[in-house]
Amino acid sequence: MSDTTRGDGVPGSSERAARGPVLRKGVGPSPTGWFDPRGRAIGSWAFAVNRITGLGLVFYLYLHLGVLSLLLAGESAWNDFLEIATSTVFLGLDVLLLFGILFHGLNGVRVALVGTGVVPNRQMALFWAGTVIGTIVLVYGAVHIIGSG
Repeated sequence: MSDTTRGDGVPGSSERAARGPVLRKGVGPSPTGWFDPRGRAIGSWAFAVNRITGLGLVFYLYLHLGVLSLLLAGESAWNDFLEIATSTVFLGLDVLLLFGILFHGLNGVRVALVGTGVVPNRQMALFWAGTVIGTIVLVYGAVHIIGSG
């Protein structure tokens, strides 16, 4: 019988039975490590913001479906909601929604182009091009949204 097997015949049993530090990596980074900005590249920031905007868009989808259910309550309930929805605070939230849509969509195009190998060496150029295009569209949309209120 070798060193690595005990009487039960399981390889590595003696190492597992020995006292000492736990030799495993764990389930991932600590919860606060995900928000630690030190040593992060732009790609890491884009990845983190892409996740946050994705969660925000899913939240908005359910919120939007809930708001549409006000149509079942009748015309007066819908008109009351429209009065609230055209306030400056809600129009600001619409601009935030536009930012989430633009960032998530443009970053998704960047990830798709780099990931499929269409432009594997142009990740930074695509990021900055998406940032410029997104900023132009966001400013135009914000002026239009706030100006209509």
